[in-house]
Amino acid sequence: MAEHPHAQVVRKGYEAFTRGDMDTLRELMTSDCTHHVPGSHPLSGDFKGQDAIIDMYRRMHEETGGNMQVDLRGVAVDGRGHAVGMMRFTADRGGKHIDDDGALVFRIVGDKISDIDECVQDIEANNDFWS
Repeated sequence: MAEHPHAQVVRKGYEAFTRGDMDTLRELMTSDCTHHVPGSHPLSGDFKGQDAIIDMYRRMHEETGGNMQVDLRGVAVDGRGHAVGMMRFTADRGGKHIDDDGALVFRIVGDKISDIDECVQDIEANNDFWS
């Protein structure tokens, strides 16, 4: 059985993020896409538009010296424009280490991502790591 097209979009996005391929990520998003990052740290909040999102991803890579690893564990879809990418992520930054589970909830319109809601298992650990 072939993988659902929305799952394919999500997988392509995770692969691009892992490679640091911001051009492919930009192509996968609508121009007004918003990424909602939970927490109360400098990289949390709502990042609206491709430029803001790509800049936030660039900052994540810079802050971790490029050592952030994202392991996509699976993708679930509902066939109505929603997909969830379940992941484990690890990184080191400023003498701190994070190893946490999370998920990105995607809204997909046509073949483009229009909204990303990020969820993490340990929000306090994330706040500490990025602060």
